[in-house]
Amino acid sequence: MARVVIIGGGPGGYEAASAAAQLGAEVTVVDSDGIGGSGVRTDAVPSKTLIATAEVMTEVEEAGELGVRLDDGDEDPANSVRVDLSVVNKRVKALAAAQSAGISRRLDRDKVRVIQGRGRLDGPEKVVVGDERLDADVVLIATGARPRVLKGSEPDGERILTWEQVYELSELPERLIVVGSGVTGAEFASAYDALGSDVVLVSSRDRVLPGEDADAAAVLEDVFKRRGLTVLSKSRAESVKRQGDGVVVTLTDGRKVEGSHALLAVGSLPNTDDMNLVESGVSLTDGGFVQVDRVSRTTARGVYAAGDCTGVLMLASVAAMQGRIAMAHALGDAVAPLDQSTVSANVFTAPEIATVGLTQAVVDAGGSTALVVKVPLADNARAKMQGVRDGFVKLFCLPNTGIVVGGVVVAPRASELIHPISLAVAARLTVDQVAQSFTVYPSISGSVAEAARRLHLRN
Repeated sequence: MARVVIIGGGPGGYEAASAAAQLGAEVTVVDSDGIGGSGVRTDAVPSKTLIATAEVMTEVEEAGELGVRLDDGDEDPANSVRVDLSVVNKRVKALAAAQSAGISRRLDRDKVRVIQGRGRLDGPEKVVVGDERLDADVVLIATGARPRVLKGSEPDGERILTWEQVYELSELPERLIVVGSGVTGAEFASAYDALGSDVVLVSSRDRVLPGEDADAAAVLEDVFKRRGLTVLSKSRAESVKRQGDGVVVTLTDGRKVEGSHALLAVGSLPNTDDMNLVESGVSLTDGGFVQVDRVSRTTARGVYAAGDCTGVLMLASVAAMQGRIAMAHALGDAVAPLDQSTVSANVFTAPEIATVGLTQAVVDAGGSTALVVKVPLADNARAKMQGVRDGFVKLFCLPNTGIVVGGVVVAPRASELIHPISLAVAARLTVDQVAQSFTVYPSISGSVAEAARRLHLRN
């Protein structure tokens, strides 16, 4: 029986553990922060639970147009609704704990041993946890990542916060300064704006979400500004300091921005320190991420890695897939290497931005000759009924075959709408096959079929 030791209990770790147990291995998980890792306990699950409340507030704010009135007769329902952040955060933490407990029960059913502690390698075939030394035929490193902070601007957990600390707040920030306009920064800026905070988003680039589709980012930035959220573009933060009962963010050009709280969203650092990785033959990048191939192998024999510690598309879904792929490869099961061109991702803002496959940036740079069409949601009947004006569906297909190679959806619940496009990309369906599939009328997903019809190639 193969002995598998997994260091880290996040999505990459616990999914790998279950996969290895199913394949008949003796599995041990070494975890220091609680099963589920940051994905379940402090990142994906908590943030999306908070965002779920923000979504309700957004719907309330827009309900007046649909004829919704509250009993007090106020023309704007949003004026009569408020958020109790202490209740919201209590629910966030309870749900995260429940999800972690559920995963622990699953591992117990799979007869996976869990050791609480910090693991490190002693060569490629031994893991040390405190005084215990574990022999291993296969090792998986799934230690995740932690929030990066600005030097000299360390969070205090009260006024200067990372995304792991915001759930300790009992009152809504009066004026929240979000430093960083990537996915995490944009999501929290959108959420707290909907919850009722005055939000300032500090972006070092010329637009928000610099790594996402430019058309999608433009829609989101327009929505932000229309809702009163302040976006400071081309503005890099130099320092964040406490000032009485608030904070002051100093920009590199000398400007100062004052607020009640600051949220640092300036990237992540891999949790690979003090693990004896390099000494055990595991190569790291200059940034400290574990180098892996498409089946999650490291440069050390029998040692694999999965999740944010690898820096490969830092998504919980990718971490889980990397972990499953690693165990399949290590234990001799059928395996398909990770194909990043089929990975779907979502930005949980309002509206959401979902993507898969080929990007507009690659097309614009001449890296692909794909055909592109964009269908605005303003033309969609269901969107009109729901009062949705912002957003679109964009499809990419190859010019000769019509095979769908990518897509972008900007819409409420885009995370759900991207799935048919993901299926098309993964299965190499043509635009005609997508167009000829029935959609419900009226439905926002009908715009996916409409985009496919517009890309029809005449014989």
